[in-house]
Amino acid sequence: MADESILSSLDQKDIIAVLGKGSEFEGKLTFEGAVQIDGRFHGEVFSKGTLIIGENANVKAEILVANVVVRGDVTGNIRAHNCVELHAPARLVGNLVTPALYVQKGVIFEGNTIMESEAVERPKRGHVAPPPPLPE
Repeated sequence: MADESILSSLDQKDIIAVLGKGSEFEGKLTFEGAVQIDGRFHGEVFSKGTLIIGENANVKAEILVANVVVRGDVTGNIRAHNCVELHAPARLVGNLVTPALYVQKGVIFEGNTIMESEAVERPKRGHVAPPPPLPE
């Protein structure tokens, strides 16, 4: 991925769905391509694509995707096959498993990180604490 951000490589037309500001959704989200969440989401996200969590988003979820860009509030664990980007003013409470991680100054991150090329295939290690439960 060199020094290029996931967002800079995406065109607006690549985003196939947006959960807009002021909207709320609870459940399981699966998709292909790129999806942006700007509202409230509670549940699970599975994709071989890119998840973008906007600055005004509030997400409580277990996330398993290829790429994720976080600018908003996330409580939950993230596993990404390719990359995780945390951009200010992001706040993440949960664990990360990914081979590539970018954290911008000003981000709040409370959790553990496992970085390895086979991160998604081998997420559990004996020396890492289990992920915290999601708050109600």
